[in-house]
Amino acid sequence: MKKHMLCLLFFSFLFASSSYAQLRQNFYQNTCPNVESIVKSAVTKKFQQTFTTAPATLRLFFHDCFVRGCDASVLLANANAEKDHHDDLSLAGDGFDTVIKAKAAVDSNPNCRNKVSCADILALATRDVVALTGGPSYKVELGRRDGRSSTKKSVQHKLPHPDFNLDQLNTMFASHGLSQTDMIALSGAHTLGFSHCNHISKRIYSKAGIDQTLNRQYALQLRQMCPVNVDPRIAINMDPTTPQTFDNAYYSNLQQGKGMFSSDQVLYTDTRSRPTVNLFASNRNAFNQAFVNAMIKLGRVGVLTGNQGEIRRDCTRVN
Repeated sequence: MKKHMLCLLFFSFLFASSSYAQLRQNFYQNTCPNVESIVKSAVTKKFQQTFTTAPATLRLFFHDCFVRGCDASVLLANANAEKDHHDDLSLAGDGFDTVIKAKAAVDSNPNCRNKVSCADILALATRDVVALTGGPSYKVELGRRDGRSSTKKSVQHKLPHPDFNLDQLNTMFASHGLSQTDMIALSGAHTLGFSHCNHISKRIYSKAGIDQTLNRQYALQLRQMCPVNVDPRIAINMDPTTPQTFDNAYYSNLQQGKGMFSSDQVLYTDTRSRPTVNLFASNRNAFNQAFVNAMIKLGRVGVLTGNQGEIRRDCTRVN
């Protein structure tokens, strides 16, 4: 039985490796050579309309890749869709709208119509919003196909929760071929965007008092923003210092006990991950490089290529 399981894991690894091996940066060179500039223009226009475009798109990409792989299945709308699972309900509509608008811009070019997948457009848009907020730009591997299936059940136990410890985080990320360093770097995306009061209430209102790993002054500020019985949908910035800039302040915040989630703060309180937090806090270039490396690896997770999927005409529906 054990040997059988090892064989299954080996062939699963070979299948996944052969799929992402078919990705390449110039995939659309002969079919839609201007795809990157078209997507960037549409994303920039959307970003200029609302800042939420950036964190919403970045989070959408992560949620898509961790469930079924980077196949744009999170965009599908049906009676039992991924996006309707309770772990996805907080995904901001601006992320979906960014991809839909970029897809429309691409398809408005007769040479590109129905030739670029929604999964690739989401990957490109994610790179662009990181750069637009001051983060690193990077080359995106392309050639993904769109998935045909999207179910609530597929989301169950696939996304990290705000109360995860280091072992739980590492186990989940490792299941996608991502290392502890990758996980810590990707967590740095919390330098952008917001969360909601219901996700932190236990840390600031438990029977034992304020979470001991939380900076007390910061905890009191959070209590002011999230008083008892407040609407749980009230939004609060993940990064209390530079919430609209993609930088390494997230890690400096962890050093000061200002990680919003316990799954953020544990990266510093656990001595196994603390050295990486300290490195990223003191060296923005080291963080940027680690983030780029992790994003490239994330973009390979569970991809469909060739005849494994489709190129949707409408990102919200299968063809």
